[in-house]
Amino acid sequence: MHNFLLLVSIIFVLVVCIGFFNEKVTRLTDEIALLLFSAVVGCILTAIWAGVRSVNVRELLESVQVFHLNEYLVEGVLCFMLFAGSRNLKLRSFRANARKIGVLAFVCTLLGAVFYGGLFYLVCLLLHLPFTFPMCLMLGSIIAPTDPIAATSILKKFGLPEKVGFLMEAESLLNDGVGVALFVCFSGMVAGGSGSGFLLLMAREILGAVAVGLIITCLFFPVFLHTANKQRRIFVTLLMVALSYFLCEHLGCSGAISCVVCGLCFSAFREKAERDGRLTGLTEFDDFWETLDVLLNSVLYVILGLTFVRILQMPMVAVLSLASILLNLICRFGSVFAGTWLMGELPDGYGKLKFSALFTWGGLRGGLSIALAMGTAGLVLGDQYNIILGCSYAIVFFTTVVQGLSMKKVYQHLA
Repeated sequence: MHNFLLLVSIIFVLVVCIGFFNEKVTRLTDEIALLLFSAVVGCILTAIWAGVRSVNVRELLESVQVFHLNEYLVEGVLCFMLFAGSRNLKLRSFRANARKIGVLAFVCTLLGAVFYGGLFYLVCLLLHLPFTFPMCLMLGSIIAPTDPIAATSILKKFGLPEKVGFLMEAESLLNDGVGVALFVCFSGMVAGGSGSGFLLLMAREILGAVAVGLIITCLFFPVFLHTANKQRRIFVTLLMVALSYFLCEHLGCSGAISCVVCGLCFSAFREKAERDGRLTGLTEFDDFWETLDVLLNSVLYVILGLTFVRILQMPMVAVLSLASILLNLICRFGSVFAGTWLMGELPDGYGKLKFSALFTWGGLRGGLSIALAMGTAGLVLGDQYNIILGCSYAIVFFTTVVQGLSMKKVYQHLA
């Protein structure tokens, strides 16, 4: 208990102090400031610790990893963050843009994973790294999905056109399920299996998640609608989200997609009830979910920043970091450009090249990529694991800080 409270205290000290400093001095986007300055703090503390203990960096990094991002995110708060991000999206907008969202979330994610895996395999051959082609495809599945948390918390603050912003947010909310299915398929090949049955796996992940999310929302929304207790309304939605995620994880479906479906269905049911005059007084409810979303996002970005120092475990850090970032940009652009031929008319008058460039620079990665990378620990050897984790961290840091900070200027240049 004392260790838990100590870790919580450290995280909240950084959330508060960095947030206040950013508010008064740097005035960056909150999530970017938390990630950037937490990374600086983590590197400084590691250097001090290494000097005091007189140990090499690798030994130190292996001994001080107390923040378990995959446990915090995938096994903890992801479901609530996804519901918070999707509860205000309109189902009508999803239906109107179903073709474009489907291509971005499914086709582009698959192409991005394959493109990245193929090019990274060539880099491995060039640098004589001990990576097989299935391992490279597995890394591609980790890198390919854009991050829903980054999209909902960072991109929406830059004043993008409504249709473009909606497509980016909707893509990121759905393509993590595709990424997980690809990860399961390719990691099965790495583990010695055939990696077959991708379409069946995808159908189970997605269709099962949709069914669970829809059923749970239909069961519990009447309770939300008919209770007059403001706190109970909050409890009902917390129950909906936690239960749908739990059931999907045990049924082999995508808990993340299920939570997005819960959010979309809840939004549709709520809109109808408010239009009919059967539901009022949701200000405190909305304030709760907005505050919870900000809190969980802040903690996530602080943990990401503090653990960024683990990139130093990767051999050839500078070369592989640069290679992974460049390959990510190339493969993201290639997959989106290929997908534009299937989307029909693009929004806001964008041509294929400008649309692909905008979605390439807006394709932020976040905690989900790191959590998946950490999930490879039992599948590969030590140096291979460090390379996978290091490349993932390099891409997450670059897309969040560099692309996130420059997104507005890129949009203005392409507009």
